[in-house]
Amino acid sequence: MNIHEYQAKGLLAGYGVAVPRGGVAYTVKEAEKVARDLKGSVWVVKAQIHAGGRGKGGGVKVVKSIKEVASTAKDILGMQLVTPQTGPEGKEVKRIYVEEGCDIARELYLGVLIDRVTSRVTVMASTEGGMEIEEVAAKTPEKIIKVAIDPATGMQPYHARELAFGLGLEGDQIRNGVKFMMALYEAFMGLDCSLAEINPLVVTGSGDVIALDAKMNFDDNALFRHGNVAELRDEAEEDPAELEASKHDLNYIKLDGNIGCMVNGAGLAMATMDIIKLYGGSPANFLDVGGGATRERVTTAFKLILSDPNVEGILVNIFGGIMRCDVIAEGVVSAAREVSLHVPLVVRLEGTNVELGKKILNESGLSIVSADNLDDAAKKIVAQVKETA
Repeated sequence: MNIHEYQAKGLLAGYGVAVPRGGVAYTVKEAEKVARDLKGSVWVVKAQIHAGGRGKGGGVKVVKSIKEVASTAKDILGMQLVTPQTGPEGKEVKRIYVEEGCDIARELYLGVLIDRVTSRVTVMASTEGGMEIEEVAAKTPEKIIKVAIDPATGMQPYHARELAFGLGLEGDQIRNGVKFMMALYEAFMGLDCSLAEINPLVVTGSGDVIALDAKMNFDDNALFRHGNVAELRDEAEEDPAELEASKHDLNYIKLDGNIGCMVNGAGLAMATMDIIKLYGGSPANFLDVGGGATRERVTTAFKLILSDPNVEGILVNIFGGIMRCDVIAEGVVSAAREVSLHVPLVVRLEGTNVELGKKILNESGLSIVSADNLDDAAKKIVAQVKETA
């Protein structure tokens, strides 16, 4: 689960991470009030969407008067903000964050994440703040410092000092930097994060170390332990199909292909997408119905696939262990009738109650193509989609 910048800063502040003062606003009048309450002479007005690169799209502005706060808020609120991470369709800005100005001396990068290679929580830092860390890794990997944390000890002050020295911090900046890093790590662990990224992390003219921006992602499986975090979910920022899938315990991710996939098991789903690509097709989604899917859940999954206008064919690939093939067949038939199926459908069933499942499909009266195995299924759906194109 993702949250907005202002929400991340609120959570981080509770762990002692230094952040600038600010407030969220949904209207121009609210933005003016926040700016007045903050006082000062410089403010930053920031669009709040679940995407990076907001500044490049005109979603972050520095202003120097209350009048400018109002006019900028008016411009940003309601705009369709397009960034490198939103795609060409962009995202509508429904709220903004008004923050006090900051005396920036240096911009750095700091992130805490789970490194799948070392299987450890890892703290990453770079002197190249304000840039996408992927770009830094590609062009100047030597400028990235990594410290893997032993789960038996947790992050220690010497880890933070190593990072602070690597970032070129000096004097009081080192003490402030160490305090910041330790607090960020505690927040990451305490909230079951999958990512806590500060970009940029700024050093001010007075030597303070502050999170000028903040991004936090959370492990959905641990949200039951953090009701305060779960309440921060902004469903308006999520893909409607993916949101609907989550309500039915379906694992669905929309892709940009034209062959819809419904599979049970994440590994089998990945293999299904791979073999579709092998035979010249392009998967339109990742969809794992799970091992205990009901007829209703399968019907919902089928509808989700067909809600994508790019889908020109569907491949159902089920290996029935816990998941019974007849349940899948009933769900497929029910959904196909309900939505008036208009694209080619290839079904491969194997495992528990497979003969009953095939019987249900064969007697449905629907135009369903059966496949003997995954290889056969992939060839058939790719060929059928090409024929109807």
